Amino acid sequence: MLEQAKETNQLFIDIDEGRIPKRVPVYTWMDITYIMQYAGVNLKRAQWDVDHFKDMVEFGAKSFQSDINPATFTRIMPVYNILGAVNFVMSSEGQIQHPEVTGMQPEEYDEMINDPYKFTHDKILPRLYKNLDTTPEKKAMVFAKAMKAHSDIFGQIFAHHDLMAEKYGLAYDRVGCQTIAPFDQVADQFRSFSGISTDIRRYPDKVLKACEAVLPMMLKSGVKPHSSRQKRTFIPLHMAPYLREKDFEKFYWPTFKRLIDALWEAGAAPLLFVEQDWTRFLDYLNELPAGTQMMFEYGDPKVIKEKVGKKHIISGLYPLTLLARGTKQECIDKAKEMIDILAPGGNYIFSFDKVALNLKDAKPENIIAVNEFVKEYAVY
Repeated sequence: MLEQAKETNQLFIDIDEGRIPKRVPVYTWMDITYIMQYAGVNLKRAQWDVDHFKDMVEFGAKSFQSDINPATFTRIMPVYNILGAVNFVMSSEGQIQHPEVTGMQPEEYDEMINDPYKFTHDKILPRLYKNLDTTPEKKAMVFAKAMKAHSDIFGQIFAHHDLMAEKYGLAYDRVGCQTIAPFDQVADQFRSFSGISTDIRRYPDKVLKACEAVLPMMLKSGVKPHSSRQKRTFIPLHMAPYLREKDFEKFYWPTFKRLIDALWEAGAAPLLFVEQDWTRFLDYLNELPAGTQMMFEYGDPKVIKEKVGKKHIISGLYPLTLLARGTKQECIDKAKEMIDILAPGGNYIFSFDKVALNLKDAKPENIIAVNEFVKEYAVY
């Protein structure tokens, strides 16, 4: 299957290098929790069973007809448990949730802006991860234990992804690391959704300085030695759709644009998850360096193709909700509609508009049928 893996990988390389591939590549994203449920294991127990993560990775590789292994590990509970996380917690059903938390108070903006690394280490992390709220000696031990667990777990996962690609003829994993837009960092982990919504009116200058202050941190986390067009920097975009355009233009866009430009300059090609509806901001997105991949959640495919599809790589937009409720034929018909709009001229990777987290999100048989159809139909 190694030769098939090379052929599959070439589909993505062609797109990354501006060529039209033999066919539209299929990239299905699903959290490991979805695969665990489909495999019939106990979800709460399986997320602690590190030794069997490899089994779930292989189960995903052979089950869903994706050109890249669909298994994604976004939240690793053993690591969060070591840290005592309050920003990511497990529900009674076994799903990892992100409650609204506040890591920084408004009166602390100046302190954070003055030294964002020190403030994050000394103040924010102990508030979000309670086991770090201790003596320096114990804090160092908790950090070391968590980093060791994180490195061990992901080291095994990444190595197994490559083995599964060769075993099942898949392309290699497309994501090399992750970072976040500066405004989203300040909002998500420091001030919360409601906090930042108030701050842009009460303390606009401080919010702007905060975004500037965290920009170097976001750039550092988004560039790795292996960064490339084939090992992209994943960036989920959160807050922009909830902002007025003048606020987006003032607070969100400047440091985000500089982050993307700097990533490209460092050889790190971005893969954006464009959450919610960015229709108002498509012209801004088109200003980003050519070849940026954009996985859209919502929007008119025709408008998106026209506005950004000539310059950038489009993915997403296929509604996960249809896979949950529709018949197999309805799902296939929708796939044909999306391909007919988005595939002409290249720059298109077939994927769904969201990452499947729960088995209720999509019927596995619909995912398989749609992916098989795309591979047969979407040939250039």
